[in-house]
Amino acid sequence: MAGTAVTPVRVGASAVPYGHAIGNEKWRGTELAQLIQGKITLVFEDGLGLVDFHLSNRACILYVSEADIVAGNTFRRRLVRFRKACSLKGITIVEKTRLSEQYFPVIQKFIVLELGMVILPVTNKAEAAQLIIHLVQERSRERLSNPFSRKKSHQLREAHVLQTVQTIPGIGKVKAQQLLQHFPSIHLIANASLTQLEAVVGREIARNVHMFFTRT
Repeated sequence: MAGTAVTPVRVGASAVPYGHAIGNEKWRGTELAQLIQGKITLVFEDGLGLVDFHLSNRACILYVSEADIVAGNTFRRRLVRFRKACSLKGITIVEKTRLSEQYFPVIQKFIVLELGMVILPVTNKAEAAQLIIHLVQERSRERLSNPFSRKKSHQLREAHVLQTVQTIPGIGKVKAQQLLQHFPSIHLIANASLTQLEAVVGREIARNVHMFFTRT
């Protein structure tokens, strides 16, 4: 992509207006762009680098397609470069299809646990378009609501963090909630000692959690 080596991430010439998203020029004329346009205002710009869509000057979307996953690890390198280049809130939309779902648990662990980013699985471009529209519209609604209330803005992220913790062997929803109550982020869970984990979920499950984060 032109300019990627010089500018890995660029937000655009100005802040993203409410009700708008800034899309990478490569998406112009695609099925995804056509599904989004009209529901919100989608503006295209060159030189956004690694980012596919900017939702605001603080949050953006990186899109990983079924083809990206099957092709190999190029998408992983792109996500790592993004994470190293900036502190934007990165939301990764991943196509979880019948062909790619076998890779999803590993991809989920990589994106959420190693990179600290949100992962949102979709089955097709239509579902991805609805998700992007929802995120943009939610941002606009938050602007009109109490600006001191952050509960809504965290709900989507919290749901997927909870979902990720539940991928640990032996961890259901209740145990996942208990862990997150004591260790509010996956990073804290990953760095907790076996003794600290045992105090929350018991010895057997604590060992599962500890092994999940320490095994190579």
